[in-house]
Amino acid sequence: MTPTTTATIETASAPDQPRNATIAHLTDADIAEIGRRFDAIRDEVLADRGARDAAYIRKVITAQRRLEAGGRAALLVSLFPPAWVAGTAALSVAKILENMEIGHNVMHGQWDWMRDPEIHSTTWEWDNASTSQDWKHHHNYVHHTYTNVLGKDRDVGYGFIRLAPDQEWKPWHLVQPGFTVGLAMLFEYGIAVYDAEPEKILSGEKSVKDVARHLKGTLGKIRRQVLKDYIVQPLVAGPSALPALAGTVTANLARNVWSHTIIFCGHFPQGAEVFVEEQLEGETRGEWYVRQLLGSANLSGGSVLHLMTGNLSFQIEHHLFPDLPSNRYAEIAPKVQAICEEFGLPYTTGPLYKQYGSMWKRVLRYSLPGGTPEATVLAPAPAESAAA
Repeated sequence: MTPTTTATIETASAPDQPRNATIAHLTDADIAEIGRRFDAIRDEVLADRGARDAAYIRKVITAQRRLEAGGRAALLVSLFPPAWVAGTAALSVAKILENMEIGHNVMHGQWDWMRDPEIHSTTWEWDNASTSQDWKHHHNYVHHTYTNVLGKDRDVGYGFIRLAPDQEWKPWHLVQPGFTVGLAMLFEYGIAVYDAEPEKILSGEKSVKDVARHLKGTLGKIRRQVLKDYIVQPLVAGPSALPALAGTVTANLARNVWSHTIIFCGHFPQGAEVFVEEQLEGETRGEWYVRQLLGSANLSGGSVLHLMTGNLSFQIEHHLFPDLPSNRYAEIAPKVQAICEEFGLPYTTGPLYKQYGSMWKRVLRYSLPGGTPEATVLAPAPAESAAA
């Protein structure tokens, strides 16, 4: 059930094992064939990686570093309003690029094949409050293995937000719209403490000491980030200290809100499904692929949007192939969509404004009690092939 290694595809141990109603028309043979098709796409890209991919990521890193240097330089003289606007804009774009297209994808191991120690998942430390070590655990392993599985993938609601009727409603969910806004603004810090699971203190599953021990490295990273952005930059700016501080705060706020928007639009608009743990029992390689497909949503748009999202506008392709170079998702997408059409599977996509509105509709709806369970709607696998 691992997302990054090719495995032999086998049919489920029980032919009549219940499945999510969306794929109830598929047989075990169909699921296995879908798995083979997706493995073939992955193998084709792996065999074709080379100079153009390496040139792409190095070009993006160079552009990002120049934007950051230029932005910080402009903020040194940000008493002049045009310099403040230019510096803040450049720094905002630089931070978004570093987090979305570079850091996130480098830490997925997408560029490890280059064997460049400066662009490697084991050495990269990104411009974010989360440590790379924590991120790789709760994101690369937990989230990408158990995508949208209630009780396993803590990204479904981040321990507080109710996003499906299968989640038990609690009174605090009434304020989740406001909490979602706050999370967007402070997203990097919410993610930074996320892996420590502080909410388990209340349930007695973890002690304060356990959480504090886990947060030690995180707090050290946060201190370094605060020192760099909110102390050193303003002090160096001298007379422009206050506007330089305001510019850096604005850039971090823009990065946080943008990251939150893209991640929520890729996982929680209408059409992105959730699952229950029982559906993982005996899960095959093909079934893992299908679950990734059903639990993700894409954003339609142009090349600038794709770049600024870290190519997570192709969230479906990213969840299917998290270790493939992100610049390849655009060329993979039509092949994935063709397989979906052939086997009668949904391929959820739409413009940013539509997916953003859909995501908010979901947040608002499930802040209230009620709703018909979705993840537990199961049906038996059919005996005949739906692809025949």
